[in-house]
Amino acid sequence: MTTMSSTAAQRTSANPSGGLVRWIEGWVNNLAANWVRREAIKALRQLDDRALRDIGISRCHIERAVWGIVDRELGRLR
Repeated sequence: MTTMSSTAAQRTSANPSGGLVRWIEGWVNNLAANWVRREAIKALRQLDDRALRDIGISRCHIERAVWGIVDRELGRLR
């Protein structure tokens, strides 16, 4: 004798708007992340070279640092 729970026997109905909602959520999340990155880049560009050197980046590496791109030169102070 096999026992099947009622939740396993229920058919899952596909929500046709579910994909659209996920797409919109992803788009909004990407938009927000890009806005945060732009603000971080703007804030770092306002720092002087000494402050940038204190946190370990040079002016030419600001965008790469914000995007999280690993670069050997980021670890080297000039």
